[in-house]
Amino acid sequence: DKAGDQVLQDMLALGYTDADVYEKLVASSLAQEKFDAARDWLSRAEAHGHSLPAYLSLAVALGLNDQPMLTEVLQKMIKQRRESVVLYRQGNREELAAAEEAEIAVIERFLPTQMDDAEATVAIQAIIAETGAASMKDMGKVMALVKERHASSIEPARASALVKAALAG
Repeated sequence: DKAGDQVLQDMLALGYTDADVYEKLVASSLAQEKFDAARDWLSRAEAHGHSLPAYLSLAVALGLNDQPMLTEVLQKMIKQRRESVVLYRQGNREELAAAEEAEIAVIERFLPTQMDDAEATVAIQAIIAETGAASMKDMGKVMALVKERHASSIEPARASALVKAALAG
């Protein structure tokens, strides 16, 4: 409710910057279908170094029909689960690794079709040629264009590895 929002905003004004306050503000904004306000609170939380639950970002992206934001959230969810798979396997917890892989498969169904390595390499080579990139010093400008043009079809970590390989070789 509005009174609750005001209490939380007053807490922020007094210097409280914990993730719980932001999480409640995002949830309150979503409940009132104020998706722009929710996105603003998410941005502020991130600026303060807080990582809020992924479902909040997902709800904001869906509410705003923001495909790039939605893709980014889903890609982050997949990345976190892939990291968990590695850790579970290192700890000989195959059943937990398998559960994470099953979740990855479900999340991937909601992502736009990903480019295979050959397609991604061609797209990256085109951007390298367009920008005149010649060394690792140029990686930032190449990645900026890759993200701008292909964020939904090349996972960022994969794009980074492909750009590094292309600029190194």
